[in-house]
Amino acid sequence: MSTYATLQPGEHRCPGPSTRDIILADGWDVPAALTAEAYDFLGQADIPFDRYVSPAFFEQEMKQLWPRVWQWACREEHLPAVGDYITYDVGRYSILITRVSPTEIKAYHNSCLHRGTQFKPSDSSGSAQEIRCPFHGWSWQLDGSLKNIPCRWDFPHVQDAETRLPEVKVALWGGFVFINMDPDAPPLAQQLGVLPDHFSGRWDLSKRRVKLHLQKELPTNWKAATEAFLEAYHVYETHSQGLATAGDANAQYDIFDDHVTRFVHTIGFPSPHYTTPQTQQEIFDKMRGGGGVTVPEGKTARSVAAALARADIGATTGVDLAEYSDSEMLDSIEYHLFPNMCLFPGVSLPMIYRFRPIGMDPGRTMFDLMFLELVPDGTPMDYAPDPIPVTVEQSYADAPGMNAGLGAVYDQDTNNLAMQYRGFQAAFKQGETLGNYQEARIRRFHTTLDDYLARP
Repeated sequence: MSTYATLQPGEHRCPGPSTRDIILADGWDVPAALTAEAYDFLGQADIPFDRYVSPAFFEQEMKQLWPRVWQWACREEHLPAVGDYITYDVGRYSILITRVSPTEIKAYHNSCLHRGTQFKPSDSSGSAQEIRCPFHGWSWQLDGSLKNIPCRWDFPHVQDAETRLPEVKVALWGGFVFINMDPDAPPLAQQLGVLPDHFSGRWDLSKRRVKLHLQKELPTNWKAATEAFLEAYHVYETHSQGLATAGDANAQYDIFDDHVTRFVHTIGFPSPHYTTPQTQQEIFDKMRGGGGVTVPEGKTARSVAAALARADIGATTGVDLAEYSDSEMLDSIEYHLFPNMCLFPGVSLPMIYRFRPIGMDPGRTMFDLMFLELVPDGTPMDYAPDPIPVTVEQSYADAPGMNAGLGAVYDQDTNNLAMQYRGFQAAFKQGETLGNYQEARIRRFHTTLDDYLARP
């Protein structure tokens, strides 16, 4: 009888050392959050493809999800001075976020109360001391109060107190500005779950700054784009060049609550699929491309690579990295905050992802890829760099400032998405079959989505 037959659904794990085993074997005192484990078996039913391609399902999301959920719109670095503004679009919605005072940020629906014209173009930023409609010149103070109506004599029926700009809820965490269009939305803290606890101390993202921001359109549904980054199962085929130096099947998956999940997969330790014997020197050479560095007797490729990263990144950023563990320096540690945000607290892989629908087409997604760099304590806030557009056809590696090798990996990640979306539409079997453990975050993602769609 197969060993697997004696286990309950969700109990199966890849044979060999786990991610937790590898991290603890490094010998570092790691943050407790890094080795915490939380998993729930959530079922085995297929996920219907209709959820990705159906205009009716997409419309339901537009009515029941996006206007009711907290989502990050920008960083505080985008709004360092009073009057600074940025617009955030998701589907049919457009939100104008502005700094009203040194201590307050407000957000409004990006639509004039006169005849509906957008105050500012979608996905734009700038600075202004009033909110003014470009069509007829109606204007509001930054705090949303009515400032001026040209030919006011013709609008005796307009009352100032009733003509304030409708506000959108704003909350701050980790240097991010979140918005929620629901006036009755629960506090952001309720959605953040374990994140404030886990992302404290040296994982505090408010102490980092935007180094690079890419925006690339993906020809797929926003959920499929998100899911491509919620599992390491695809490494076996999509990133097969990395099997000699990266864990995949033995990655750890955590489901902390309805809104927050995580995976951790190691770098510098071969995949369970890679069975060719290797020395630590050979592993290191494949990780770093050689370079003449020798792995001393008794050391691991991970430890040597992490030490070099501490020295290189520490020198570049001016930050003392002596306390950061090998795992924090090397590994892919990714949290997902429902619905569309991924956060990496690591040092060498300091990414933030966001996936949002473009307009009202279920098959178009904007992928925001942002890199947050450690900065020395006391570094003043400065304006974040403008996002760099990357077309559907372009490689991420073409973007100025992007590491070419990492750009090629992102190409591998997203080049499959157009074929997957076409496959959704062409399929005879009308649903995806998920692994119980490696794809558990995807199932939690859909279960939470269903919770929102079921709300009255």
